[in-house]
This record gives sequence, structure tokens and C-alpha cells, in this order.
Amino acid sequence: MTGKGQGFGFGLGKMKELAEAFKKAQQVQEGAKRLQEELEQMEIVGEAGGGLVKVIVSGNQEPKRVEISPAALEQGSDILSDLVTAAMKNAYEKSTATMRERMEELTSGLELPGF
Repeated sequence: MTGKGQGFGFGLGKMKELAEAFKKAQQVQEGAKRLQEELEQMEIVGEAGGGLVKVIVSGNQEPKRVEISPAALEQGSDILSDLVTAAMKNAYEKSTATMRERMEELTSGLELPGF
């Protein structure tokens, strides 16, 4: 019976690293849940035409409302359509950048052993 008492090949040091990794992963999971709640409450504004059209989305890109100024209505339907599309893209870009930044903050310093 060679190898008796060696278990799975993990020493105490590796078990401690693994336990610490699980602890960090749990902290990240809890932080991600809080972040998701924060993102739902955020209002991110995308604009076009110097503010003629505004699209407001949550931090997780859920549409909240669209604001169209009377001056934008005077531009005609084709231009108005372009302004709304541009404002939507702007809001989307801002919300994805916000999500990315917040996730990087959440996971910074996370070092998992063996990865």
C-alpha cells in the first residue's frame, strides 16, 4: 500500500489556497449581486443632436424612457429616426462601459491558484 495517507495529493498549503479561492469567489458572487441591483437603479443618458433626443437606460441596458425635444420633431421623421438611433447607441455604449468598469472593480485583485 504505497501512498497511504496522501489523500488526493493536496498538501495543507494547497487546501488553504483552495479555501481562500472559494472565499474570494463567494465575495465576488455577493458583490455581483449587489452590482446587479445597483445597475438596475442607475439611469444612463444617451444623447444625439446636441441633446435634441435623449434615451435613458438602466445600468443593465433596460430601456427606461425617451425624451424628444420639440425642435427634434421639426427635423422630420427621417432625421428624428436617425437621432433616436444615435441616442440609443450612445446610451448602450455608456451602459456597457459602466458595466465593464464596475465588473473590473469587483474582480480586481482576484487571484485564483492554478489559473
